Amino acid sequence: MSVGEPLIPAARPPGPDADLLRVTQKVRDVGRSLDERYLDKSEIVRMLLVTLVAGEHMLIVGPPGTAKSALVRHLSRLVDARYFEYLLTRFSEPNEIFGPVDIKAFREGTFVRRVEAMLPDAEIVFLDEIFKSNSAILNALLSILNERRFFTGSATIKVPLCSLYGATNEVPNDDALGAIFDRFLVRTMSDNLDSFHFHGLVERGLRAEAAALGPGLGNEDVEPLLTIGEVRRLQERLPQFMRFSEDFLARYKGLVFQIRSEGVTVSDRRVVKLLKLFAASALIDGRPAAHDGDFFVLRHVWNSPDQIPLLEDIVGPVLEKHHREHPEERRARATATDLDGVLAELGVIRGILLGGEPLSDVQLFSQLRNLQDIRAALQVLGTETAQQMAGEVDKLLEGVFESSKWNG
Repeated sequence: MSVGEPLIPAARPPGPDADLLRVTQKVRDVGRSLDERYLDKSEIVRMLLVTLVAGEHMLIVGPPGTAKSALVRHLSRLVDARYFEYLLTRFSEPNEIFGPVDIKAFREGTFVRRVEAMLPDAEIVFLDEIFKSNSAILNALLSILNERRFFTGSATIKVPLCSLYGATNEVPNDDALGAIFDRFLVRTMSDNLDSFHFHGLVERGLRAEAAALGPGLGNEDVEPLLTIGEVRRLQERLPQFMRFSEDFLARYKGLVFQIRSEGVTVSDRRVVKLLKLFAASALIDGRPAAHDGDFFVLRHVWNSPDQIPLLEDIVGPVLEKHHREHPEERRARATATDLDGVLAELGVIRGILLGGEPLSDVQLFSQLRNLQDIRAALQVLGTETAQQMAGEVDKLLEGVFESSKWNG
């Protein structure tokens, strides 16, 4: 085999297809809608879309009130699919999740459940506090997650599940929960927003609260942008994108073994399945093949939150190098909403710095750090307006530095 020849050869890379392009645009529209609604959750949104297209499962970890449930719930509104959601506790019973026992059949000596509108009948599922459920529920979930099969009495039901999303406030440390935890191919962290996003948080939050007080008591009418049938069509096309060059796989191998050497367990099963996510990421973007930018998925293979910085140190330089060489990709994903939010934050900081009120060293340092973040965000956007505003940020920074030097 010659250098650079695909390890898994393809007759030809997938070519342009009108239906494929139309559906992937719909997927991106779903992501854009989620990004506009939930501030600074773009990586989680991207992982929601990638796992949906790949037909895999994802866990969202974070403290209460960080939009874990809201993200999946709104995704279910944007995708026309049968949806099931439940908040699990240690008192939850299988009947509540998998459906009640069919009494008529039971009297005739057959044990079956009525699964209509319950989890075995759903295409997208969200289980909140999944690790608080009991062993009876967890054991049934294992076969659903791994094999897409639900066993009820002597019968076996092939479930139509596309993706199951779980949420938890904390990662379990009980070995008995290890099997169900491992079924979630990737894990994302949803945390409280930092000071940089405070004003955007308040603005969007107040808008949502006002809508909840209006007609319909917050039950907004959201028009689906994508159907589950269209998602299935993308999944049928996914194998065409699961062809990787020898160079790509060599870099992947290096990352996997570096991650393992840091004590992050990544099983061989997950190593193979993660390739589906790289392919799904390329498919969503309309690219014929995965590239190094898709390695962002590896930031989410951690088994405990303390491994997140380790993964960032390993994967981050690879992503930074790719984005330096391909800045147009980041710009392509940027929207007008991004620019509006950045400019609004810049206006607030300018008012604080130039308002005449004395600032402590801590307050000054905090606002300068926010300005640096804004400058980086404007450079990523890359539009003419963003570049002009980046110049304004530079002038503001110079003015603040000069003023601080003079006052010192």
